[in-house]
Amino acid sequence: MVLTAFVMSLLSGAAAGTSTDLVFFPIDTLKTRLQAKGGFFQNGGYHGIYRGLGSAVVASAPSASLFFVTYDSMKVRVRPHVERVINSSGTRSPHSVDTIVHMIASSMGELAACLVRVPAEVIKQRTQVHSTNSSWQTFRTILKNENQEGIIRNLYRGWSTTIMREIPFTCIQFPLYEFMKKEWALYDNEVGHLKPWKGAICGSIAGGIAAATTTPLDFLKTRLMLNKDSIPIKSLIRNIYKEEGFKIFLVEYIQGQCGLVPAVPSSWVCMRQCILCFNRLRKRKLYCIDSMIKFL
Repeated sequence: MVLTAFVMSLLSGAAAGTSTDLVFFPIDTLKTRLQAKGGFFQNGGYHGIYRGLGSAVVASAPSASLFFVTYDSMKVRVRPHVERVINSSGTRSPHSVDTIVHMIASSMGELAACLVRVPAEVIKQRTQVHSTNSSWQTFRTILKNENQEGIIRNLYRGWSTTIMREIPFTCIQFPLYEFMKKEWALYDNEVGHLKPWKGAICGSIAGGIAAATTTPLDFLKTRLMLNKDSIPIKSLIRNIYKEEGFKIFLVEYIQGQCGLVPAVPSSWVCMRQCILCFNRLRKRKLYCIDSMIKFL
């Protein structure tokens, strides 16, 4: 049962991540060019909106799978420890336990996913702003280590800022998502899992709120990844404020919502539909997944 749940998380996460990245890649390209230094048209405008798609496709499935596998497994492993700590403090609140468990599990999931996501983001965004003509060419340029900072450091440019953005994002999104899903199921007297379309609505609302909160950090992450040399985040903020003014943060905040918010519900719809599909296969006694596990 545990292994089957593991495979379901693996395949569902891969399908959700890949499909969302493919459908919304043009919007992601426009967002990156809006956030890049110099402005939208200087970084390519509407031309070549699928540049960098290769790196996104290659990394999307493994990063999404890493997240959901880690998230689902950590929810089970962390809960007894959190319950013990909460009970020992004299506070017996199921909502507190759920919130802390989901925050820890989702944060660990993001840390795991970023091992794949950050290098792919660096390659993708540099290709999107026409630094090179393809993801492969961008990757080869990074391997040349022209700035002498090291290949690993160049591939993981913006790691800290990505973590600063992803962990608050997921700490807002997943506890809120799980809370809304649980309350809706109780309200409708639904036993077991909430219907996929209802879960997708909960995910879209939670993701939209999280995206609106963390867009400024996403803007800084993009600037760091596109910078030729490493730069402290404080120096980056100071340079942006000096050269472009404070209003650039407000402009990027508004523009960022156009790309982040629409992508969230589609990811949750796909995720929930994949899980429903696998459950239907098992109910019809099509044990292809269980057979594959036994074979391995």
